[in-house]
Amino acid sequence: MPPRFFIDQPLHTGAALPLPPGPARHVQVLRLQPGAVITLFNGRAGEWHATVTQMGRSDVAVQVGGHVEVDRELAQPVTIALGMPANERMDALVEKATELGVGVVQPLLCERSVLRLSGERALKKVAHWQGVAIAACEQSGRTCVPRIAPVRALADWLREPPSPGAAHWMLSLRDGAALPAAALPATGLVCLSGPEGGLSPTEEEAALAAGFAAVSLGPRVMRADTAPLAVLALLALGRLGSAA
Repeated sequence: MPPRFFIDQPLHTGAALPLPPGPARHVQVLRLQPGAVITLFNGRAGEWHATVTQMGRSDVAVQVGGHVEVDRELAQPVTIALGMPANERMDALVEKATELGVGVVQPLLCERSVLRLSGERALKKVAHWQGVAIAACEQSGRTCVPRIAPVRALADWLREPPSPGAAHWMLSLRDGAALPAAALPATGLVCLSGPEGGLSPTEEEAALAAGFAAVSLGPRVMRADTAPLAVLALLALGRLGSAA
């Protein structure tokens, strides 16, 4: 597979354009030369073949070739809303969730959250995670870049029911339905998962009151960055049923 690069601008066959600084640096690191074939995508529809036409010290120009219709997305749109895990675990979660097909990642502040972000620091982290998602799309072959939503407090987020018509699941160690038996409507899924230590009883009650159904991944306690990925893996492998 040729190297793939996300370009946040309109693309059309025959266009001659300079690559933005990020992709241009990557092309130079790969030591590609004029005539090399790459793939471009802009998150809107499919991908384009392109040919490197010029290599400068800090700039790279390409000629956009043919458009290819591809669809590598999950059958249903999926939002993962989670209490942000600390250290580098959130970076890894965004990367792996992107590879598995997530549509939106909603970082949340919960009662037991270790990582607590606000203001400028939160904005910078979200921008960083968006970059992680773009890189994961380039590597994995996805043409739709998931959105990393602004950091929000769980209580505030629950006041605005997201994705009307979608299934709303809360991962819980309480009496939740086993996931493989849970039916997933074609309208999509919003999956809520807690931080280290899980959601508090008060938070679980608030989620249930907001329309979330408690579901279980089984008897083992998974880490905050593992549980949402297990749900996505089941979806990607087609292990969850669809409602009629």
